[in-house]
Amino acid sequence: MEHTDVFVSGGGIAGLSAAVAFGQAGFDVICVDPVPPITDRETKGSDLRTTAFLQPSQNFLERIGLWARLADHATPLDVMRIIDAGGHQTPPTPRIVRDFKASDVSDLPFGWNLPNWLLKREFLAAVHDLPNVTFLSGVGAAGYLARDAEARIKLTDGRKISAKLAIAADGRASPLRQSAGIDIKTTRFGQAAIAFAVTHSIPHENVSTEIHRSGGPFTLVPLPDYNGTPCSAVVWMEDGPNVDTLMAQPTHTFEKEATKRSCEILGPLKVVSRITRWPIIAQRATSLTAQRLALVAEAAHVVPPIGAQGLNMSLADIRTLYDLASTAPQTLGNAPMLADYEKQRAKDIHMRVAGITALNTASQFTEQSLRDLRALGLNSLYSVTPVRKTLMNLGLGAT
Repeated sequence: MEHTDVFVSGGGIAGLSAAVAFGQAGFDVICVDPVPPITDRETKGSDLRTTAFLQPSQNFLERIGLWARLADHATPLDVMRIIDAGGHQTPPTPRIVRDFKASDVSDLPFGWNLPNWLLKREFLAAVHDLPNVTFLSGVGAAGYLARDAEARIKLTDGRKISAKLAIAADGRASPLRQSAGIDIKTTRFGQAAIAFAVTHSIPHENVSTEIHRSGGPFTLVPLPDYNGTPCSAVVWMEDGPNVDTLMAQPTHTFEKEATKRSCEILGPLKVVSRITRWPIIAQRATSLTAQRLALVAEAAHVVPPIGAQGLNMSLADIRTLYDLASTAPQTLGNAPMLADYEKQRAKDIHMRVAGITALNTASQFTEQSLRDLRALGLNSLYSVTPVRKTLMNLGLGAT
């Protein structure tokens, strides 16, 4: 049996972040993932989505030495623009446009946007630079057994690991969570998200835009120029049957539909990446811990891609564990430490999953009266300055 301080199940962005954080803190770490990571844009299966790191997440990445690897690739997000295009007009036309400016609450941008495949490349390189961190690719966690002093994890290749703390960062179907017998509560919306990158003639000016009509938001997130042309990442949420129809269309027809759904705010959109599809659910684990085990990221919570909350919630999980362990290393993985983790994260996770679930439900409205009510709500929230600033601070991760 191999022994380590921290065992991380999952080699995605969250799992690699945890491995780097605990490795930088001086703990021995073993991180495993059953799927070899894809670290370039063009390989089939690469994650073409992007992640916007909000201010608290950027600060944490800086603390653990990762931000220096990312800063030159990051696009700042200075404005979050919300457009309601839920009127009668066809094609969709903006009827309410509201800008939430980072300068109203901070001297910094709201966040910085980066492609997920690039994040995996840089985080994996950071893992390999840490002599006390071992990354095992093509191997996953197959079982978990807890003792007072350690967790024992069986790997899919038959090896066994003992660790003072096991971290489940292994996704919404987390094998470690299932082995620990922790239940989940799931909300299904009948939606999927289409992710792709586009170029456009009008510069994005570091503005991230959510356009609401029905089916879900259409979000344009700034990226660096592509071959000298303004570029953005798109997450287009729609009801499942509509996604099926869109995905079956030839590229030029798909581009016309995307341009129309964007209200042409950036001009004609030209697809410059593969088009990928992701299911949309909201999910929350009924507990964040078991003996010697902590759930983080999608093992603990899943939210629709609204307001850049998903991975930022995940990094808040990891930051909380990291701070607890760094402050008192002798408590690593013990019951009081995990109780503190549960106490610090459970309320915030519950609030954000519930809030984003409600926002996503509102974004799906098809009846005109409900779309009008949604527009009225947006207008009312924006018009009251203290409320607007409170919402922006909540979006940045303040509790």
